[in-house]
Amino acid sequence: MGYTVNGNEIDTDDQGFVLEADYSDEIVHAIAAAENITLVDDHWKVVNYLRDEYREHGHTPNFRNMLKGLADILPGCDSKSLYELFPIGPAKQGCKVAGLPQPLGKGGY
Repeated sequence: MGYTVNGNEIDTDDQGFVLEADYSDEIVHAIAAAENITLVDDHWKVVNYLRDEYREHGHTPNFRNMLKGLADILPGCDSKSLYELFPIGPAKQGCKVAGLPQPLGKGGY
């Protein structure tokens, strides 16, 4: 499975995660469409947060840390609101839509 963005085929793993981080807005639109997600401003706030975390730390936060990190960016953000944005799972599906490789963490604190 792959995505076509601006005429270029983007390589993915078998679950649809890009193999190399892609920070373009076009990849977000392509993956969101494939995931049946209609993007709103809050999606972009989560996408940008996850991209910043990946750039800074080389990985994305687990769900618990994601909730903490988004507290200032999305006031009133809770697990329910994140699952409304990314119904399959905010930590994994959010990374996928953001154009980031699959998070391989095992959870925890």
